[in-house]
Amino acid sequence: MKKINNKKRPKVLVAMSGGVDSSVAAQLLKNQGYEVAGIFLHFWKDDSADNKSENRCCSLESMMDAKKVAAKVGIPLYTFDFSAPFKKAVVDNFLSEYAAGRTPNPCVVCNKQIKIGRLIKYALRLGYDYVATGHYLKIKKVGRSYQLAKAKDKLKDQSYFLYTFSQEELSHLLFPLGGYVKPQVRKLAAKFKLQVESKAESQDICFLSGPHNNFLKKYLTLTPGPIKLLETKKEIGIHQGLPLYTIGQRRGIEIGGTGPYYAARLDYKNNILYVVKEWNGEVLYKDNLVAKKVNWLSGSAPKKSLKCEAVIRYGHKAVKCLVSVKNEREYLVKFNKPQRAITAGQSVVFYDKERVLGGGIIK
Repeated sequence: MKKINNKKRPKVLVAMSGGVDSSVAAQLLKNQGYEVAGIFLHFWKDDSADNKSENRCCSLESMMDAKKVAAKVGIPLYTFDFSAPFKKAVVDNFLSEYAAGRTPNPCVVCNKQIKIGRLIKYALRLGYDYVATGHYLKIKKVGRSYQLAKAKDKLKDQSYFLYTFSQEELSHLLFPLGGYVKPQVRKLAAKFKLQVESKAESQDICFLSGPHNNFLKKYLTLTPGPIKLLETKKEIGIHQGLPLYTIGQRRGIEIGGTGPYYAARLDYKNNILYVVKEWNGEVLYKDNLVAKKVNWLSGSAPKKSLKCEAVIRYGHKAVKCLVSVKNEREYLVKFNKPQRAITAGQSVVFYDKERVLGGGIIK
C-alpha cells in the first residue's frame, strides 16, 4: 500500500491484542500515513468459582503488551468493554448450538457481530474512517465494489472466517498483513522494536480455559446413553452426552481395547451415538450439503447455478462444487467428489480461486 499524502489523513482504529500480528499491523498503517489509534477489546471470561483463568484475547498480560506497543508506535490506545455482547452473541450461541446437535464456529460469529462488526459501528460514531485488524487476508476495491481474497500466507490465511460482511462494512476495513507471510511479520516486529516478535500465539477458542468438552460439561445438561455400531446396531459402550461428539470424531469415544471408533450418526431423539470402525467408512461421506444464512460478499446472489470451490471447515482443502438455489433461504451445494464428515453448524465458504465469494452455515 502506498503512503498517504493527503493533508487530511484517513483515521483508522486498529484492534490490538498485544500479539505480533495486530502490533505490526498498527505500525505498518502508521508508516503508511494513516492517523492511527489502537483499541483493546475486553471480552467475556469465565468467572465461576472453579475457574479463574482469563480470556486469552484480553488477559491483563495482553493488555499490558498492547499498551507497550502503542507507546512504541506512538499512538493512543483505548479500551472497550464488549464482554456482555460477546457473552450473548458468541458464548451463548456456542452452547445453544452444541445443545441442538450442531458444531458451531465461534470465530465466524465473533468477527461478524463483535470483534469487527460491532467495532466498525463504534469507530464510525467516533469519526474514524476505517477499522483494521491483524487478520491474514486481502481486501481490494474493484470498480465500485470491494473484494476479499486469500492471504499470501496460505498456512495463516483467515479468509474462511470473514465471509459474513456487507459491501458497506468492507468499505471500512483494512487488513495490512494480507501480503505478508508470518516469518516476515515477526521480522518486521523485530525491525520496529515492538518486543513481541517471539510472542507465542494461540489458535484455540479464546474463552475456553481448558479442554473443549470440559466447558460443555460445565454449562450443558448432558445425558449419557448407548454407543452402538452403525452396521449391526449392537451396543458396545456408553457415551457421556451427544453434544460432546462431532461427526467423524475419534477422540473421546472410549471403548476399552476394541477401537478405534468414529462418530457416524448422532440420534438425538433416542440419545444414541452410532459409530463405525473405519476412518473412511462410506457413511461418513456425502456429496452434497444444504447451506443456510448465506451471505454473498458482492451484495447480490448469483442469478444462476454457480460453479466454484468450497471449504467445509477451517484448514480443509477447497473442493469443486456447484451451488444452486434450494429455496428462498437455502442453497444446495453439490460436490464433484464426496466429502468426509460434513458437519452441521460449521461454515461452508465459497471461492473463485483466491477470491472469497461468500458462505453460509451447514444445515
